[in-house]
Amino acid sequence: MTKLTVVGKELYLHNKPFQIISGAIHYFRIVPAYWEDRLLKLKACGFNCVETYVPWNLHEPEEGKYQFSGIADLEAFVQIAAKLDLYVILRPSPYICAEWEYGGLPAWLLSDRNMRVRTSYPDYLKKIDRYYNVLLSKIKPLLSTNDGPIIALQIENEYGSYGNDKKYLSHLKESMLQHGMDVLLFTSDGPRDLMLQGGTIDGVLPTVNFGSRPGEAFTCLQDNFPGIPNIVMEFWNGWFDHWGEHHHTRDAGDAIDVFTRMMENGDSVNFYMFHGGTNFGFYNGANFGKEYAPTVTSYDYDCPVSESGDLTDKYYAVREVIAKTKNIQLPDPPAAIPKMNYGTIDLNQSIDLFSALDVISQPVNSSTPKTMEEVGQAYGFILYRTYINIPADGGKLSIKDVGDRAQIYLNGVYQGVIDRWDNKILEIKGAHKGAQLDILVENMGRVNYGANLYDRKGITEGVQLNYQYLFDWEIYKLPLDHQLAQLTFSNENAYVKGIPTFYKGSFSVEKVGDTFVELNGWEKGVVFINGFNLGRYWEIGPQQTLYLPGPLLRQGSNEIIVFELSNCKLAKVSFIDQHILG
Repeated sequence: MTKLTVVGKELYLHNKPFQIISGAIHYFRIVPAYWEDRLLKLKACGFNCVETYVPWNLHEPEEGKYQFSGIADLEAFVQIAAKLDLYVILRPSPYICAEWEYGGLPAWLLSDRNMRVRTSYPDYLKKIDRYYNVLLSKIKPLLSTNDGPIIALQIENEYGSYGNDKKYLSHLKESMLQHGMDVLLFTSDGPRDLMLQGGTIDGVLPTVNFGSRPGEAFTCLQDNFPGIPNIVMEFWNGWFDHWGEHHHTRDAGDAIDVFTRMMENGDSVNFYMFHGGTNFGFYNGANFGKEYAPTVTSYDYDCPVSESGDLTDKYYAVREVIAKTKNIQLPDPPAAIPKMNYGTIDLNQSIDLFSALDVISQPVNSSTPKTMEEVGQAYGFILYRTYINIPADGGKLSIKDVGDRAQIYLNGVYQGVIDRWDNKILEIKGAHKGAQLDILVENMGRVNYGANLYDRKGITEGVQLNYQYLFDWEIYKLPLDHQLAQLTFSNENAYVKGIPTFYKGSFSVEKVGDTFVELNGWEKGVVFINGFNLGRYWEIGPQQTLYLPGPLLRQGSNEIIVFELSNCKLAKVSFIDQHILG
């Protein structure tokens, strides 16, 4: 392989004109056993390249501790692409957006109250440099200049939508060059003058992101940077969902019309997404427009290959356009993966959170509430406990501020919810002396885009009873990672509405395949399969089922644990063969 280069308005590879026909597939949103299946489907659709982000928070989950195995095995994913004769575009920016938790930035950055992300703030750059020393050493052997498949690297993502710190962009560029990243470097921004002017830097190729009106977008690109190739690094052919909204779809005909015009014009295109995958665990991000809006577990994106790997009408329409415009015969795609109906099972064992608390977490004592980041926690839940005296005429409880949703308990009795949508004052009636106050806060995903990136979780300032701040707290960290193994379940626990409870059941599988977890009668919580955090559910939708990839199951006995935050009307779960996204 040779270096991808710019020659006037064209790209050249192997000394020949080259049109990028790429699709985004995020290795971190797919179980590794399915990486080759998804890449084969990309190849069979006529694409010559795969694009993926690289999330910093996945690879450095704790400061100075790195992870590159399992779903984080970036090198293995790239090597599979190479085996299939696909080129690779990597976007290893410190920040990726991607509707991913905190835009890929590690939560531990926020333990420093002075931290300034996406700037030339010295401490931020030092942490990037240390990460790049590890990451880029793994990428270097995979570059096309070293006979690998990686032909291009992004230095920052849609930076012009956030800032214009050229010293920051220069530092990223120089760092990549110093580490031997001698392939094509690029930026990507919205097709607006201010965005392109703020997000670009000399010596790095600008590209644009859009979903429609390619003529307008490329005209803006050419007006700002005359004579460069037309490249859309994110062609949005679908969209994502937030909790409480409707399920987004995009008409295939509309998306194909835009794609056809670009193909016929010789423009280079990267489909965002080609296959969306799943926000497993607590890795969904959130947006903040008029209000906070967390993204659902599914990242189906209504794109050519569905969340569960099925080929859609959009897939076949895209395939037809590529075959026609490039005049090529395409191979058959892989066979569909079976979708299984395993029936309905009882979750007949349980233990409530308060009974398990001292077993699964040890308290951190603090005079004031500390945020998740300040106590060294990234994701999940956090519980704050103190003891209060309430006057005879009752009291008004408030939180300043909460990230993101708090359930309030007094002497173990549910009182209500305070959340960032409606940071209301909770009325507590009757006199209580030495009452135990528990506040369970859920991190529903850090903001991944825009001006609200300093999105600390838990209680960020303090708790007030009437006008008085409350002090002397016990803080219990509940990331729910290895803690589930410490739980002791019982058949005798009585269900109490409003009390967070872990429920466990088992089911047997003869033939392993993909399935979908349906939670009728459950309100809000998280599902774990054989210890793997499948993701969140919430009755407000639009998503009604969770995708369960077959490789997470075992032939024979399997275990499911559901952590229900509030109300389980019927402790039963169904495994069905249809995905219900809204």
